Amino acid sequence: MNPLPLVLQGRPRCDETAAWTRLTAHWQSGRPFGPREALARDGARRVDACSLEAAGVFADLSRNAIDATAEALLQELAAECRLQAHRDALFAGEKVNTTEGRAALHTLLRTPRETLNALGDPAQRERLEGVHATLDAMLDFAEAVRGDETLTDVVNIGIGGSDLGPRMVVQALRHLGHPRLRMHFVANVDGHELDAVLRHCQPQHTLFLVASKTFTTAETLANAHSARDWFQAGGGTDVARHFVGLSTNPPAAQAFGIRTLFGFEDWVGGRYSLWSAIGLPIAIACGAAEFRALLAGAHAMDEHFRTAPLAANLPVRLGLLDVWYRNFHGYTSRCVAPYHAGLGELAAHFQQLEMESNGKRVDLSGRPLAVATAPVLWGEPGTNGQHAFFQMLHQGTDVVPVEFLVVREPAHHLPGHHGKLLANALAQAQALMHGQADAAGHQDFPGNRPSTFFVLERLDGASLGAFIALHEHRVFVSGSLWGIDSFDQWGVELGKRLARGIEPHLLGRSDADPAALDAVSQALVARLRPVQG
Repeated sequence: MNPLPLVLQGRPRCDETAAWTRLTAHWQSGRPFGPREALARDGARRVDACSLEAAGVFADLSRNAIDATAEALLQELAAECRLQAHRDALFAGEKVNTTEGRAALHTLLRTPRETLNALGDPAQRERLEGVHATLDAMLDFAEAVRGDETLTDVVNIGIGGSDLGPRMVVQALRHLGHPRLRMHFVANVDGHELDAVLRHCQPQHTLFLVASKTFTTAETLANAHSARDWFQAGGGTDVARHFVGLSTNPPAAQAFGIRTLFGFEDWVGGRYSLWSAIGLPIAIACGAAEFRALLAGAHAMDEHFRTAPLAANLPVRLGLLDVWYRNFHGYTSRCVAPYHAGLGELAAHFQQLEMESNGKRVDLSGRPLAVATAPVLWGEPGTNGQHAFFQMLHQGTDVVPVEFLVVREPAHHLPGHHGKLLANALAQAQALMHGQADAAGHQDFPGNRPSTFFVLERLDGASLGAFIALHEHRVFVSGSLWGIDSFDQWGVELGKRLARGIEPHLLGRSDADPAALDAVSQALVARLRPVQG
């Protein structure tokens, strides 16, 4: 365990504060709060008080199960936990990733070059110069790929943060994508995924992007080696031209045969890496200008989070609401419901962002937590979700807060569709809130089921960048109050290590370690063998 930076020492955990005691007393006072009744009583006043807009993202929080007293106490909690100091340490490049002794400077990746001279810290200036040197080179390369008429397919090989973020953004902005290039993403070590992609490609017309921070990720390297074998078996000879590396490990990439490499620093965490060279598939698909717009939108949200008063700070308000719901209401999950077909991968990206960041059981000092942390995040675009899981949201035994996202201006010109889409989103939020109390039995809807409603003017690089950054910061806020390290992911590593010991048994290798298998795994390995290597 690395020692805490001085700026983080003395920060109390949320459950060890006077504000937490007052919140608990308020919760236990026995006065149930219903947003439906509050809206009926206060109407437009509550809507105005619970509406915020930041960096082009509008959020209506009025249908959430939180009253003014709880809001005020949560603000006191944030102050007592020294949230502002923690936030300032994040932006200043302090080693807020305490277990790994690293900064978490993903915000620097979207900081404009013109702010360079305003940075007082020479180390920060040097970091920003490096960021923009890499960005310029990456975007120049992306434009060259876009202009290369011999290329028809681009295959991104990565997993986790090297896949989820870029995959989500490319799909979301596909209406802005290059008309010639087909973008593919391969993450799963299951060969069926890579095989399905390669069936549609030709070696001489395909560019592979191998995205691995360490260039040691087992799934990514397995797929990369198979892709290279396929390329060479199909007559490909110029590996250096058709394979590009996105990594912090140049020697390993070069040993693979890669000569074009775009790197990034160790302070770029995987789930925050789409803003870095890992975002190359986004730049290839949408162009340099749109990638810069994505960065600009995120930076605008960064500035809002960094400077806005806590009571008017949208990421702070959302992060505090997350703590309120998880620790007092006891809600164990949250549903993400974007009403836009392009946002089919949004929930998957947010799953990693929140559950990998805040799915922790000990605090910064290694002490077991006394409160619950990250909820389960899940979802599907509307209106598809309405015909799948909305039944449970309306009438199930568990209350699940829902977050709706709509886009005011569609990118298509088909008549009659967008009005229906928006009407469905509005109707579902209204139905969750008001229910159907005049019915009985099977047709009774209890109502008072909370939701948040987000609105973007249009789905483009700037608005999507702001929306993603908003959620990065809300996760930081809730993690800060829980007193955990939101930037490590030790829980991911155990299974990887065990898999390395189990694989030799499946392949029947003589060097397999008998201690690698427990009794259950021994029986399952016996059933699964022989396994093709």
